[in-house]
Amino acid sequence: MTAVRHFLDAIRFEHTVFALPFAYVAMVLAADGWPGWPTVIWVTLAMAGARTLAMSVNRLADRFIDAANPRTARRHLPSGLLTPAQVAGAAAAAGALLLVSAYMLNPLCLALAPLAVLFLVGYSYTKRFTWLSHWILGFTDGIAAAGGWIAVRGAFAPPVYVLWFALTVWIAGFDLIYACQDVEFDRDHRLHSVPARFGIPAALATARGCHGLTIAAFALLGWMMGLGWLYWLGVAVVAGLLVYEHSLVSPGDLSRLDVAFFNVNGYIAVILFLSVLAGLLV
Repeated sequence: MTAVRHFLDAIRFEHTVFALPFAYVAMVLAADGWPGWPTVIWVTLAMAGARTLAMSVNRLADRFIDAANPRTARRHLPSGLLTPAQVAGAAAAAGALLLVSAYMLNPLCLALAPLAVLFLVGYSYTKRFTWLSHWILGFTDGIAAAGGWIAVRGAFAPPVYVLWFALTVWIAGFDLIYACQDVEFDRDHRLHSVPARFGIPAALATARGCHGLTIAAFALLGWMMGLGWLYWLGVAVVAGLLVYEHSLVSPGDLSRLDVAFFNVNGYIAVILFLSVLAGLLV
């Protein structure tokens, strides 16, 4: 049980909350209400499998980088609390769970699952060759929205592309903020990020631009789906939280970055899901 506890801590399993609500958002929009327990259960399992696979591979891929970085040297693989074989086994099990869940949903979900796996596994390596890695991470997380939609309808439609875009720029925005704490290390080890390439002020400005696009996409989604006033109230709250998130960090002070990254973004995901539910009802 100790190894399981260490593993869940290593992959920050509780932060599945960042992407899971967007899969639920897509489900309820595609169904115009409750999609039914079987769909909810299999989408939830697929999301848990997808994120566990992605984070397990991320920890494996970065274990030597993490060991060299003072900020991450105490993580579970570098410190020996977990072995690479344990994490690789968990990744394989998570990948199997994702594929089984996709099979239980519909043929399109199953057909696209290998492509999703490619992004889930591959995004961890992108910072080795491009500073666009922040948006690749966002695009990969956006697969949650696509998966939730096609799990219900078995086909794509314009609203899911808007939601996918919103998730892409939202995740990219806060990953830009998070990357600001490793600028010197990334430069020394030839790792690519916007802060390392262009500096922290440019990265924070780009993050603000991404989050502005996020709100614009949420507004477009509400208009396309004809959501009620409670949805728009929720979008206004999300906009306020994003402004607050950016107020917590500055080029000269990143001390409250963890609050911005983990707490605020968790609230945003849940609030948007509740807003969509309310917007469908009112």
